[in-house]
Amino acid sequence: MTPGALAQAAIDLLDEIIEAAKAGGAAADTLIARYFKTRRYAGSKDRRAIRDLVYRAIRRAGNVPFSGRTALVGLAREDDAVAALFDGSVHAPAPIGPSELGSAAAALPDWLADRIAFEEHAALLERAQLDLRVNLSRTDRATMAALLDAVPTPHSPAGLRLPEGSPIETTEAWAQGLFEIQDEGSQLIALAAEAKPGMTVIDLCAGAGGKTLALSDEMRGQGRLIASDSNRARLSRLAPRAERMGGLAIETRLLDPGRERVALADLEDHCDVALVDAPCSGTGTWRRNPEARWRLTPARLSQLVELQARLFALAAMLVRPGGALVYAVCSLLPEEGRNQVDTFLARHPDFAADKLMFIAGREEGAGRLLTPAHDRTDGFFVARLRRA
Repeated sequence: MTPGALAQAAIDLLDEIIEAAKAGGAAADTLIARYFKTRRYAGSKDRRAIRDLVYRAIRRAGNVPFSGRTALVGLAREDDAVAALFDGSVHAPAPIGPSELGSAAAALPDWLADRIAFEEHAALLERAQLDLRVNLSRTDRATMAALLDAVPTPHSPAGLRLPEGSPIETTEAWAQGLFEIQDEGSQLIALAAEAKPGMTVIDLCAGAGGKTLALSDEMRGQGRLIASDSNRARLSRLAPRAERMGGLAIETRLLDPGRERVALADLEDHCDVALVDAPCSGTGTWRRNPEARWRLTPARLSQLVELQARLFALAAMLVRPGGALVYAVCSLLPEEGRNQVDTFLARHPDFAADKLMFIAGREEGAGRLLTPAHDRTDGFFVARLRRA
């Protein structure tokens, strides 16, 4: 492909990504994969170049661009090499007009810019590193570090870190289930549960099961572990992952939104630990999914806050007397983190804040907040509560 054709391909992709963000459609990485699947003529170098242009344009635009061209013109105004791609040749975008506007550079959407600490803005635009969680029931971190040429993460005792894009899924250790891809922050959330062999533990919002697998590792396959979620497609991804990790015995329950209590009635007052990694704005993960900034709106945030409160209360129903409830969100916003816990504790006097087993991050109300700038993890809030 010619240099100009690469730029036009990036514009076409950005158009798709912008529309999907507005409509709640597929994520950018999914759209990019689909795009190249139908364009076999694009070689590996072409694909890398196009992807780089797309993500550079996404990362610099905190607000939703008017179009893919607007997004790339904004980047071209800052980079002469990109501007040169707008040469009007065959398959290339038309030249940029002298008064043509490009999207403005901004780290965050305007309505959120003052609600997240300024020191985090630049960190939320950086590329995230690749973190792994070593399956400690089958190997040890030092062995995996040497095998994969990785370095230990600073906070999780099971974590390893490599440069982004390291081809670890082609290794024999991956095939044998000796490690999982998991950000160190997510590993710490699972560790906050303090799951032990013989316990009854539920991962209420399990998704594809990354934290469920971490809990299983802590439990050494002994006890009862339940993974539940309302998203069938995501929950179905847990079984093959568990099989690769050694055929772990994990119960799964697909929940009907609004009727979760019926599906979980037999677990009322029975769980030693209930983990609620609640659906959230994902502001702490924007390093990995920068176009997610375009999806979040004030109305959507309000809906999420309401859902979090409902799931929080549902989890409380499942915890036995003396048991623990761990609440977490991958968010930097107080209304999703400390405020949720404060409200919950006011409504549930039989629960009280419990000490977390790690000291990473900073104290935030009854929990702790970890952030990309301060801790080099995805941003998240976590609190551990104990029922009397």
